[in-house]
Amino acid sequence: MAPVTSQPLAGVPQPLAPLRLQPWSGPLAAERFGVAGPRMVFLHGFTQTGRTWLPVATAFARDHEVLLVDAPGHGGSAAVRTDLRRTADLVGQTGGEATYIGYSMGGRICLHLALTHPHLVQRLVLVSATAGIAEDAERAARRDADDALAASIERDGVEPFLERWLAQPLFAGLEPTANDRAERLRNTAEGLASSLRMAGTGTQDPLWDRLRELTMPVLVLAGERDTKFIDIGRQLAAGIPRAAFAAVPGAGHAAHLEQPGVTASIIAEFLGD
Repeated sequence: MAPVTSQPLAGVPQPLAPLRLQPWSGPLAAERFGVAGPRMVFLHGFTQTGRTWLPVATAFARDHEVLLVDAPGHGGSAAVRTDLRRTADLVGQTGGEATYIGYSMGGRICLHLALTHPHLVQRLVLVSATAGIAEDAERAARRDADDALAASIERDGVEPFLERWLAQPLFAGLEPTANDRAERLRNTAEGLASSLRMAGTGTQDPLWDRLRELTMPVLVLAGERDTKFIDIGRQLAAGIPRAAFAAVPGAGHAAHLEQPGVTASIIAEFLGD
C-alpha cells in the first residue's frame, strides 16, 4: 500500500514518516499503523471512514499501535448491515483491549461498547457524541427524518448527498480536504442508507441512565463553537464517574477535522494523566 503522509501537529509527538497502513484482520475492515505499544482504536462519524481520523491518529504512531476501523455501511465495511448493539460487538472483536476514540456516530458506537464490553475499553474518548435522545416523540421524529434522508441517498447517489450534507450549518467551520472528500466518496449509497436506518440516533436507546456504570477514565470533547454539543458533552461528563470535559478551541462539530493538532494534544494530555 502506498505511504500515507500527514501534516505536523504542534505539541504532540510526531510519527516516523512515511506512514504505512497495514490491513487488520477482524469482522470489520480496519487498518493498523504505529508500534507495538498500547493500542488506540479510532471510530469515525457518518459518511466518513477510518482514514478520516489520520490527521489526529498519526500523532500517536510513535508510541502506540493505532487501528482505524470502518463502521458498518462505510468504507471497507460498506456491505455490513447491523444495528448499534451488534456494531459494538463487532468493534470490540476487531479492536480488542484498547483506548477507544469515537466521533459523533463513532462516539455512540464506542459508548455502547464501553457499556456492553467494559473489559475491552481501557479509556474512552467521545468527540461530539451523545447518549441518545431521551424523549420518545423526538426520537421517533428523528427516525422518520433519518429514513427520509436514507431514501434521498438511494435516489440521488453519494456525491450529491454529500454536497447537501456538508452544506449544513453544523459543518460551517469545516473545509473538507481533497483526501477527506475522497474517503467520503468511497462509501456506497446502500451502505450509508443502511447505517442511517439501523444505527442512526433515532434508533438508539437512550443511555443517559447507564452512564454511571462506566468506571474507566473518559474524556468528552466538543468544539467550542458547537453550542448544542457543548451542552450535551457537559451533561455526558457530569453523568460519568471518572470523566472530564474539554472544549476544542476554534472548532465546530467536526472538531477533529477542523483542529486536528489541538484535538490530538488534548487527547495526548488525557492519555498521560
